[in-house]
This record gives sequence, structure tokens and C-alpha cells, in this order.
Amino acid sequence: MRLPHLLYGLYERRIAASLDPAQMPRHVGVILDGNRRWARNLGESAATGHQRGADKIADLLGWSEDIGVEVVTLWMLSTDNLTRSAEELDALLRIIEDAVDELAASGRWRVQVVGSLDLLPRATADALCAAQERTRDVEGLHVNVAIGYGGRREIADAVRSFLRTHAERGASLDELAEQFDVEHIAEHLYTRGQPDPDLVIRTSGEQRLGGFLLWQSAHSEFYFCEAYWPDFRRVDFLRAVRSYAARERRLGR
Repeated sequence: MRLPHLLYGLYERRIAASLDPAQMPRHVGVILDGNRRWARNLGESAATGHQRGADKIADLLGWSEDIGVEVVTLWMLSTDNLTRSAEELDALLRIIEDAVDELAASGRWRVQVVGSLDLLPRATADALCAAQERTRDVEGLHVNVAIGYGGRREIADAVRSFLRTHAERGASLDELAEQFDVEHIAEHLYTRGQPDPDLVIRTSGEQRLGGFLLWQSAHSEFYFCEAYWPDFRRVDFLRAVRSYAARERRLGR
């Protein structure tokens, strides 16, 4: 059993040594997918899978720090996930609250909640906002926790925010239509002021975004990993980064 472990350790170090610091992504988005299927394969409950997935987050953030990533966005709960059974959803929300609280308590990372908090139970929303506030002055890795998040809803919220802001200044509908530009949406997104994700990773073998950072990912590179999220390893992360670094990024040019 020791030999495969040793070989993977050597392989990890070889990949890490081959990475060019100048080619590392600034912002990595991760779709944490496969918790329930991981649990089902082991005959465990969905809650067990979600907990194992939550336990993996700190590892990912450490790996990201090691290569100089500045921002990580974790999709922890989609708006579609809110339609799951009350029993599973209640357990998942408690796990998410605890996970975000632990991230904040570490003092290592600045936590920002992105999503529609009005769709969440009040107690959950309050707990997430409290964790965010506790890390306001932390200068470490910026960690967006996408909870109650949907890309289409984010864009709709951005447009509403733009309209309300300018309507309060007395602008007419015709003036708003004349002035409206794509940059106005960017200025009102949940992630405004942050670099767009350079690399988006999705685990579990699914090859779709599912609504993750729809606006921000226009020029992102995508990497789809077969491993379920609880089984995601440092070597898988390094492979994703290596794949990203090897690509020619034209950014539409």
C-alpha cells in the first residue's frame, strides 16, 4: 500500500516543479460536485458525502495558496439545490454554515458570500454574513463561497442593481437604455472588483458549467476532473493547473 502513495508523492512533486509561476491563474473557480454520488457508492447518507466534501475545502485553499492564487470561488450550493428534500437540505445547510465558520475562524482567508441570501433561511444567511464580517480585514487568499448561487440570477440582480442606482439619481428609462453597457453589469455583479476566473474546475466527470459564473467565465479555461469532490487530491489540482498553464490564452483576440 505504501508504494502507490510514494509514487503519487513523487509524481506530485514532479508536476509542481514543472509549473511556471508566471503562468499561474489569479482566480480559480471550483464546482464542488459529486458528494452525493461518492456517498451512494459507499452506501452512506448524502449528509456524509456533503460533510466529506466540506472537509476537503481547506486542503484546496492551501494548495491554491502554495501556487500564488489570489481568489478562489467555491460553488457550494446552487439555487437548484434549494429544491432538494427538506431533510437533505437542512443537513446540507448546517454543514455549509459550519464549514464557512471554520474558514473564517482560521484567520487565514478573507471570506465573501456570493449568492441570493434572501433565498436562504434567515439563520443561515445571518451565520454566513457574520463569518464574512469577521474576515473583513484579513489580507490572505480571497475566498468566495457561492451559496444560493445561480449565474442567471446574478446577472438579473446586477441589472436590477444598476437600474435602481440610476433611478435614484433621477435618470429616465430612455436615459438608462441609452447609457447601458456591458461594463455596467460587471460593476454590479457579486464579484465586482475581482479578476474574472482564469480557470474553472468541475469535479465528478460532468462537463458543463450549470450556471456557474456565467458572466465572469466568458474567457475562462475549463478543466473537468473525473474524481468526485471528496476524492479530489492535490495531484488532481496540479494536473488542472498544469493543463491551464499549457494552453494558449487569446482572450478572444
